Amino acid sequence: MKAPITFAAALLFSACAHSPVLDSQPMPQVDLSRYMGRWYEIVRYTKYFERGCRDVTADYGLRSDGRVDVINTCRKGEARKVKTARAVGWSAHPSNSRLKVRFFWPFTGDYWIVGLDTEYRWAMIGSPYKDYFWLLAREPKLDTALEAQLFDQARRLGYDPALFERP
Repeated sequence: MKAPITFAAALLFSACAHSPVLDSQPMPQVDLSRYMGRWYEIVRYTKYFERGCRDVTADYGLRSDGRVDVINTCRKGEARKVKTARAVGWSAHPSNSRLKVRFFWPFTGDYWIVGLDTEYRWAMIGSPYKDYFWLLAREPKLDTALEAQLFDQARRLGYDPALFERP
């Protein structure tokens, strides 16, 4: 596999012993079938495994066994070489808003959907420890006013917009 991107290292280390931050609760209910498909990364807390990544997408596909195939893609470097990371995810809670994702065995990480548009046009992803954050959308760009509202919502959830980076 090529150098891991997007969630790989985040998920590897998210199992570290931290005290969960309880004001970052996931959504009460997520329809996984509606969540599937392509998402574009709008902003993120950048971690070393995503440095230099541009044009980041995450593609989710529901499997017949109820698990989720994950394919994260970005372009890196001056040559804009495509890098891909593959994983499998599964629901860790009846609400389907708390997922576990594994990029490589035996490590799993938390993927909490902490904000979600009623029409599934945008989603905010975090961890119970607030050390990771992604704002995803179905389109490569969001309306400026909506983006400002979402940044404010993320701040109220305890995420720091000063740490956001655009891919």
